[in-house]
Amino acid sequence: MNLSSLTTLQTNPLPTTRRRVFYGTHFRTDVLSRPRDVVVCSSVKPVSASSLTAVAESASQALSRIESLSQVSGVLGSQWGDEGKGKLVDILAKHFDIVARCQGGANAGHTIYNAEGKKFALHLVPSGILNEETLCVIGNGVVVHLPGLFQEIDGLESKGVSCKGRILVSDRAHLLFDFHQEVDGLRESELAKSLIGTTKRGIGPCYSSKVVRNGIRVCDLRHMDTFPEKLDVLLSDAASRFRGFNYGPDMLREEVEKYKRYAERLEPFIADTVYVINEAISQKKKILVEGGQATMLDIDFGTYPFVTSSSPSAGGICTGLGIAPRVVGDLIGVVKAYTTRVGSGPFPTELLGEGGDLLRSAGQEFGTTTGRPRRCGWLDIVALKYCCQINGFSALNLTKLDVLSEFPEIRLGVSYKQIDGTPVKSFPSDLNLLEQLNVEYEVLPGWKCDISSVRNYSDLPKAARQYVERIEELVGVPVHYIGIGPGRDALIFR
Repeated sequence: MNLSSLTTLQTNPLPTTRRRVFYGTHFRTDVLSRPRDVVVCSSVKPVSASSLTAVAESASQALSRIESLSQVSGVLGSQWGDEGKGKLVDILAKHFDIVARCQGGANAGHTIYNAEGKKFALHLVPSGILNEETLCVIGNGVVVHLPGLFQEIDGLESKGVSCKGRILVSDRAHLLFDFHQEVDGLRESELAKSLIGTTKRGIGPCYSSKVVRNGIRVCDLRHMDTFPEKLDVLLSDAASRFRGFNYGPDMLREEVEKYKRYAERLEPFIADTVYVINEAISQKKKILVEGGQATMLDIDFGTYPFVTSSSPSAGGICTGLGIAPRVVGDLIGVVKAYTTRVGSGPFPTELLGEGGDLLRSAGQEFGTTTGRPRRCGWLDIVALKYCCQINGFSALNLTKLDVLSEFPEIRLGVSYKQIDGTPVKSFPSDLNLLEQLNVEYEVLPGWKCDISSVRNYSDLPKAARQYVERIEELVGVPVHYIGIGPGRDALIFR
C-alpha cells in the first residue's frame, strides 16, 4: 500500500511538510507550505461514514508502521529469491532519503508497479527509482554490467521516470563485462547434469575476477591509459581457462573503444558512495537497503553450490555499502505464502504435479530476469526459521497470500526427519541429507474466496488469519505486511 496510490481524503490543514532533496554531495530540506493529506484506501464500492473512518484508521496505522522503522532499515529475501522484495521497497521508499543495493547484479529481477498500474522490471537500478525524491545508490558490493544499466535507465526515462541526478554508482563496484556472461554459459555447459541454474548474466565469473584480484572497478574507467592492459589480463585469463572462448587483439580493441564511450556516459553517476551513505547517516537521513536474491542463495548459508556468488543476508549490507553493523536497525524478511525456487538444488517442500502447476499458474511464477518457470511448493517453516536466525528479522512481509485462495486446504512444512525418523533440528548443509529427508506437515483449512480487495487484516477470512498467525507462532517473528496482489495498494499493514 504505497500511500501515494491511495485515495486522498482531504481534512483540515496540518503543519507544513518538508521535502528532503539530494544535491550532488549533500541533502537540503525544502519547506513546503501546503497541507499534508490524510490518505485512505481506494475502494470501488460506496462507503459509509463508519467504513471511511475504518480505512482512515488503517492508513494511519500503515503510516505509523512505516515511520517507526529505524534510520537504516533493510528488505531482504528469506527464501530462494523472487519473494516480492521490490514491491515493498517501492512502497517504503517514499519515506526514505536513500534506497541502496548492496550486492548481486542484474541477476536480481524486481517487478514493481507505479500508481497507474504500469509495470517495471528492474535489475540493477534500486526499486526506489519510482519515487522521485529518492536517491538510488548502487553500492560497492554490486557487480555492474554497464550496457544493461544504460538500457535500464533508457527504459525508465522512456516511461517518464527521471534518472538524472537520482542514481549513484559506487566507484568501488566491479565491472561485469559481456565476456563474463559468455564464460558463465561455458561454465554451466561444463557442469552437464550438475547445473547450478544461474541466470547466465555473468555474476559468478565477475565475482571470481574480484576475488582473484584481477577485476576491474568503476574507478578504473577514469584511467583509460591503463584500462586496456587490465582488460587484456582479464580476457587472456578467460581464454586460457575456456577452450570455447575466442580472444584476440580485435576483441580487446573493440571493448576498449566501447568502454571509452561508457566511461564518458557513466561519469555523472560515479560517486564515493561509502562517503555519501555515511555522511547521510551522520545527518540523520533515512536509508533503506534493498537485497537481491535471498538468504537460501547466500554463498555461505544457502544450498551450496546451488547459490549465488554474493551475500544476500544481513552481513552483505555492511560489506556491500561500507557501513558499520551498529547502525543497521530493522530488517524485514520477505517471504511468499508458499515457496519457489528456480534452477537446480534441493527443495524439500516442492509440490509436483497438478498442485505445483496450480501454484505456478495462479502466482504467475516465471522469472523476471530469465522467464524460466519456477518450481513451487508449500511454505517451508524450517528454512524460514533458519533465515530468521541468520538475519535477525524484526518483521516479515508475507507476500502472495491471495494465490493460496484456490486451495481447499493448505500445508505448512513444519519439521524435517531423516529416513530413520531422527529429527533434523535445523536446516542442514548436507545436500544428500536434504534430498532424502522427510518433511512433516501441518494441514490448515483454506478460505476458497478472493481476498485481493481486502485492505484490513480483520476483514480477511478466519482461515487466512489463522494461516498468518500460525506462521508467526512457528518462526517467532511478527508478520507486519501482507501482500494480496501485485499492485501498490494491495498490501495489508498490521
